[in-house]
This record gives sequence, C-alpha cells and structure tokens, in this order.
Amino acid sequence: MFDILYTHNDFLIINKHPGVSVHKDTGETMLLAEVAKESGDKQLYLVHRLDKMTSGILLLARNAQAASELSKAFADRAVEKFYLAIGSKKPKKKQGLVMGDMERSRRSAWKLINSQLNPAVTQFFSASASPGERFFLCKPHTGKTHQIRVALKSVGSAIVGDPIYNAGSEADRGYLHAFALKFSYQHEQYQFVCDPREFTSLGEKWQEQEIQQGIQAWLHPWQLAWPTIKK
Repeated sequence: MFDILYTHNDFLIINKHPGVSVHKDTGETMLLAEVAKESGDKQLYLVHRLDKMTSGILLLARNAQAASELSKAFADRAVEKFYLAIGSKKPKKKQGLVMGDMERSRRSAWKLINSQLNPAVTQFFSASASPGERFFLCKPHTGKTHQIRVALKSVGSAIVGDPIYNAGSEADRGYLHAFALKFSYQHEQYQFVCDPREFTSLGEKWQEQEIQQGIQAWLHPWQLAWPTIKK
C-alpha cells in the first residue's frame, strides 16, 4: 500500500502504491490510518492528493500547524512537482507546454478546452521508450484533477494503462508516477525523489532499458533547463 521514505518531526514522505485511493469517499482514512499505525502518529493530515492510479511521493503532515503551512505552500504554487509517465503513442510535440481550462467530460473524465480563464498549466519533456510508446517527465504548475492525464492525451499520447483516458490500453497499471518534490519548510529547503526502478510494487515497465536510461537522465529534475513560462 505504501513505503515510508522520510520522517521529519512535522511531516512524512511516503511512496503511495498504484491502485490505493487517498480520497475520503473511497478510503482516505484507511490509507492515513495505516501509515499512522506504522509511523506512531495519532493523526496524519493530507496536504495534497494523488489519483488512485498514480503512485509515488505523497507528503503527509504530522500536526495541524504543519498541515496548514504545507497546504498553503501547495495552494501558493510554491512546491515544485515532477511526474513520470509512459505514453501510448508518439506525441504531437516532443516537449513543450500544455495550457488551457479543463471541464467535465463524460462520466469521470475531464477534457482540455481552448479558454484560459483558470488554466491547467503543464510543462513536459519526453524521451524514447519501447516502440509505439513515449516516456515523459511532466512539471505541473497547477493542481487540477487529472491534469497530467488530460494534458498527455491532448498531445496525442494518452498514458499506458489509464482506464479513463486510454481505455483500450492493457498494462499492469496506469503509468503515472509522482517522481519528485522540492519545497521550503520553515526556512529549510527539501527535495525528494522516489525512483520507481527501486520498487517492484510500482510496475514492470519502469524496468525497461530505455525507461531506465530516461529516469537516470532525469534524477535531478529541478536542475533541468525548463523554459520560463510567459505570463
């Protein structure tokens, strides 16, 4: 269900396994309660979320004051977030920016539209993967529901194994992984990487040779030359 990666007096960093929900309506309390059992906390606080399909870094606060401060950092877009994804087709462009408003589509899906009133903003780089697939490093600047999943579908490379946006794709999981976080907390800088190659529970495709090479090249994602986004 999870691995505890780092313990601080005020927060925990865990690796959430794929298929585990953090949302209240489908068992958030169970995940937090299970982590608390292992960490010895009476209560843990969720300060951001990952989709059930998505694995990787989840930051949990250990007290209400830390929860307030860290939640504000996410709300203020002061946290740098990086995700790995494996897309199912060659994208329309190898790197760039996806920006646009999102609205509800059918059932539980969302879609990108042309307006820019309150846009989802995602930058990405991509690299070679298995034939017919593409490997992505994504940097979302906003925190919209399904943001990266919708962004990659919009460039023609829906995520391998994604049950909503790539329903015909067969895989052992949906290949989206919260790879790295960088943030400041009480005047200290923190950066964390969760390398999916190190956990067999995170899926077999991370072990493919081209994917492994791509991960190795992106192990310090905040040091890459991300283009400045024009306001």
